Amino acid sequence: MKIMLLGSGELGKEFVIACKRKGQYVIACDSYAGAPAMQVADECEVFPMLDGDALMAAVMKHKPDIIVPEIEAIRTERLYDCERMGIQVVPSARAVNYTMNRKAIRELAHTELGLKTANYRYASTFDEFVAAAQVIGYPFIVKPLMSSSGHGQSKVDSPDQLQAAWDQAARGARGDIKEVIVEQFIHFDSEITLLTVTQHQGPTLFCPPIGHVQKGGDYRESYQPAIVSPEQLAQAQQMAAKVTEALTGAGIWGVEFFLSNTDGVYFSELSPRPHDTGMVTLAGTQNLSEFELHCRAVLHLPIPQITLERIGASAVILSGVESEHPEYEGCADVCAATNTYLRIFGKPVAHVGRRMGVVVCYDQLGQPTTPLRDKCKALAAKVTVK
Repeated sequence: MKIMLLGSGELGKEFVIACKRKGQYVIACDSYAGAPAMQVADECEVFPMLDGDALMAAVMKHKPDIIVPEIEAIRTERLYDCERMGIQVVPSARAVNYTMNRKAIRELAHTELGLKTANYRYASTFDEFVAAAQVIGYPFIVKPLMSSSGHGQSKVDSPDQLQAAWDQAARGARGDIKEVIVEQFIHFDSEITLLTVTQHQGPTLFCPPIGHVQKGGDYRESYQPAIVSPEQLAQAQQMAAKVTEALTGAGIWGVEFFLSNTDGVYFSELSPRPHDTGMVTLAGTQNLSEFELHCRAVLHLPIPQITLERIGASAVILSGVESEHPEYEGCADVCAATNTYLRIFGKPVAHVGRRMGVVVCYDQLGQPTTPLRDKCKALAAKVTVK
């Protein structure tokens, strides 16, 4: 099969590796040259993902069997045209269009499907933003309708922070949608990612829950398995199955939830592709990593079961500098540690706060995750970008 990957970051890189192990041909596309997935793909294309004509030109040039979006900022409505041409869009053009916009997926989840979510309002002007804040109350979370990796997201505790939060949301927005969502701040006890796999022919499967820690809406560490009560896990699985069935298509989905011991389970967000918190599965925590699962689902290959094999933790390596030629120190310290893997993404340019790599650690089942998480974070801190 010929697979066109739209967006070629670190998650796309691992997906391409999984596809190559299955003998597939991959064209990696992104808005800049030398992106991580391009380094392991068969061909690459560089063009603006929001340029619909450029997107369709690349499609007509390569004539892929499958299109796999990996980022949010894509001219997603053109993917309906691709489906009409007989190209498989992953998971589906409907799913990609809904989930690339927080407004669409929230309306589907809350209004149409009745899933429990935080209270929310939308705003496209600063005056509307102020009005929404008065309705939702403080503190609240503001997010651009289209963004990723926490860009533009912030917590607002008082009216004097409104202007700064609005400006930050405008700077962090991706694409041409300038609206924001204002969400009630949920006092949760924990948050999890429930990796959910939908199959072309076969039951929907769930990975063991992944706990994660975010800062400014961006993933910093994750661990598997997260401790979740059977009742809350059942609620989360029911919600995930309901929303993925409504969106249609085969693939892996990163479904995020807030867990409250007093208020139950809240649906938060959903991504129709491998999830950054799922990089912990690179530690061999499951019999199949999230990237192998996505590859199998995309290719309509059977997935008989998902089993937990060991406990794991991941911690990101962030750049503290701006550099057009990033180099890394401290890698030997990480490689000297037992039960540990180092993954440098190979991004050609470093920016302050940009994810440049990840450390993953593992241990035997039955061991506590807290010491493993501490070990993983300490090792990740040893790697510096120069």
